Amino acid sequence: MEKTYFVTITGLNHYYGKKPFEIGRIIKLIKEPDNEYDKEAILAFLPFIDKIGYVANSTNTVYDGTISAGRLYDKIDDYAYGKVMFVTHSSAIVLVLDKEDVEEEDDETDDAPEVPKKEVEPEKPKKKKNNRQPIGFKAE
Repeated sequence: MEKTYFVTITGLNHYYGKKPFEIGRIIKLIKEPDNEYDKEAILAFLPFIDKIGYVANSTNTVYDGTISAGRLYDKIDDYAYGKVMFVTHSSAIVLVLDKEDVEEEDDETDDAPEVPKKEVEPEKPKKKKNNRQPIGFKAE
C-alpha cells in the first residue's frame, strides 16, 4: 500500500464486544461483496472466533482520521490485515497492513533432497527476524 490508512471497526456490541480488540493484535479485514446491506462491506475477522465487527462505512460511525470501508475497498485485494491501535467505548481504530507484512511465504521446495536424520544435528530454534505478524496474536 502506498499510504498509511486507519479504519474504524464498528458493530462490536453485535459480536464479542471489546474483548477481541487487544492493542497490537493483528486481525484480518475481508471484503464481503455479497453483504445484503452494503456492497462495500469489509468484515473484521479473527481465527477461532469468526466475525468480530465491520469496517465503518457511514459518516456517523467513521471516526475523524480514519477512512470508510468504501474508500478502502478498492485499495485492497480480497482481504488485508489490520493492527489494533486504539479501543474506544464502542469501536476500535485499526492500522491497515499489507498482506506481505503479515503472511509468510512458503520457502520449502518439494525438490529438496532428503537428508538422513542420523547425519543431521538438531538445530536450535531461531527467532524470526522479519516484521511479519501472526494473525490473531498480539504483535511485539
